Amino acid sequence: MHTRTLGQGLEVSAIGFGAMGMSQSYGPNPGDRGAMIAVLRAAVDLGVTFFDTAEVYGPYVNEELVGEALAPVRGQVVIATKFGWQIEDGRSVGLNSRPEQVRRVADRSLGRLRTDVIDLFYQHRVDPDVPIEDVAGTVSELIAAGKVRHFGLSEAAAATIRRAHTVCPVTAVQSEYSLWTRDPEPEVLPACRELGIGFVPFSPLGKGFLTGTVNTATEFTAGDIRATIPRFDTGNRTANQALVDHVTALARARDAAPGQIALAWLLAQYQQISPIPGTRRRERLKENTGATRVALSADDIADLNAAAAAIGVHGNRYSDHHMNLVGR
Repeated sequence: MHTRTLGQGLEVSAIGFGAMGMSQSYGPNPGDRGAMIAVLRAAVDLGVTFFDTAEVYGPYVNEELVGEALAPVRGQVVIATKFGWQIEDGRSVGLNSRPEQVRRVADRSLGRLRTDVIDLFYQHRVDPDVPIEDVAGTVSELIAAGKVRHFGLSEAAAATIRRAHTVCPVTAVQSEYSLWTRDPEPEVLPACRELGIGFVPFSPLGKGFLTGTVNTATEFTAGDIRATIPRFDTGNRTANQALVDHVTALARARDAAPGQIALAWLLAQYQQISPIPGTRRRERLKENTGATRVALSADDIADLNAAAAAIGVHGNRYSDHHMNLVGR
C-alpha cells in the first residue's frame, strides 16, 4: 500500500476505510459484529492505516466497533472521527458545534474508540450558529490538551476553510468527490492546494454506482439511504448508467475492476488525497486496496474527464434538506 501525506505532515494509506456502512445507511445492518471486526482487521493486514468513523454513525455504535477492532493495532493506524450534531433519543435532531459540545463529544469519542487521543477530529457539518473561528479555537485547545492531534472539516466551503485555517491549521477536508460528484473542484480543491491541506473523498465509488453493482434493476432494501437520494431514482439511474458503462469499458481494457478505475482516477487528482471507500466484504476490500496498483495514463484521465463532462450527472447527491447542509 502506498501512502499519502495530508496537511500538517499526517501520513496515511493512499486508500483509507470509511466505516459508516458497517452500522447504518446501506440496508439492514450486519448482525455479525465479529465479521465486521474481522473486515476492519483485514484492512490493516492489507496496508490500510486510515480509518474514518463518527459519533453520529449508529449513533455511537460505529465508534465502538472501530475502537474494538483497532485496539490491538492502535499504534499502527490513524483514526478520524467527527463532531457537530445534536443527538437526542438515538437520532440526530440538528447541528451543534458549540464549544462545550465539541469538548463533550471529544471526551466521549475517546472512550468509545478506546484511545487517549483522536488523530483527526472533523467538524461534520458547518454550524451556521457558531462562528468557525470559535470551533477552530476549541479544537486547538483540545490539541494543546493532548486529546486531539489534527483538525478537519467536512463539506465546508472554501471561504470557511480559509477562516478556520487562520485559527487552527486544517489537516484535511472531507467531502463527497468522485467521477460523478465534482463539486469540490471549482473552489475547495484549489483552496486545499494553496494551503497545503489534505483532501479525503467519501463515497468515492458513488455509493456503489461506479462499481457497476448498482443498476436500473436494483431494488434498495429498507434502511438503504440510496432510496432517498434523487440521483438513484430509476430515471436518473438510467441516464447515469452511460458513465458507468464507460468506466467499465476502460476497466476491461486495463484488466481492472470498475471501482479500481474510479479510485485510481481520484488518486491522480491531487497528491494529498486519500479516498475512504467503505465495504462490509473482504473481497471488495481487496479490490479497493488494489486500486493503488492500477496505472492510468494521462490519456485515460482525459478520456474519463471528457466522458463525465459529455454524459453529465442526473439528480442531486442528497435530498434538499441535506444539500442545504453542505458548502457553508
